[in-house]
Amino acid sequence: MHSYIPAERFFPYLSWPHVAALPDKANTLIVQPVGAIEQHGPHLPLIVDAAISTAVVGQALHLLDAAVPAYALPPLYYGKSNEHEGFPGTISLSAKTLRSVLIEMAQSLYRAGFRKLVLVNGHGGQPQVLELVARDLRHQFADLLVFPMFVWGAPHDVESIVGADEYEQGIHAGDVETSVMLALMPEQVEMAMAVRELPVLFAPDSLLSLEGQLPVSWTMDDLSESGAVGDATVASAEKGSRILASVAAGWARVFEEIYRFEGFALSQKRREPEGAEPGL
Repeated sequence: MHSYIPAERFFPYLSWPHVAALPDKANTLIVQPVGAIEQHGPHLPLIVDAAISTAVVGQALHLLDAAVPAYALPPLYYGKSNEHEGFPGTISLSAKTLRSVLIEMAQSLYRAGFRKLVLVNGHGGQPQVLELVARDLRHQFADLLVFPMFVWGAPHDVESIVGADEYEQGIHAGDVETSVMLALMPEQVEMAMAVRELPVLFAPDSLLSLEGQLPVSWTMDDLSESGAVGDATVASAEKGSRILASVAAGWARVFEEIYRFEGFALSQKRREPEGAEPGL
């Protein structure tokens, strides 16, 4: 059941007495991989985003210093994927439903004494939902730290592995995701069906972009006939293994930094009991 996650760091394998007895729960990292079940072109399975976020978290936890307390939750497989609903197989939650699931999961963890929640999102269609969830939880619980992060946001060398053009343009089911899936579950990849589809969307001097500072809203129907954007035909398991190793190493660093992060000094000062000396 723990899949890519180390068994000793898989939260559901704990019993309630184990959870109750955990030392320093307030500084224990709880990591939630968040993915999606959505089309990824004709050659990849629907599970890509959930598989990649879970595998990266798992490999990062294998690398993490054993002295850093961190546990992963089961992946949240479904996400907000309505931009892919023009292709069969996509299963999408509304933003409201995804928000409710994450909020109520976090509230349960808070009741158990945990105060650091890391959301590792593998689907590019929902970072904004996770950011709103994190802000709302911070407003609700002044001593809860929530980190809404994208799986590709940690330090990595992916651009040097696939090249600058593919790294920038291959936003869905291209070389990066296909290579990673060839490394993770090659039996589920149909390379004979792999495509190269790189639509020209903006003029070279355009200020607009799909996912940059000045984005245009879109659905995959606007961009691609195959459901893929990028060059999957050049993907390889060797590149996928290098990508995974690079991204996982970056995440191990991120987890260590979150563990060391003590919160915001000003908010801690505001929580001091009246008349108490600072730090007591």
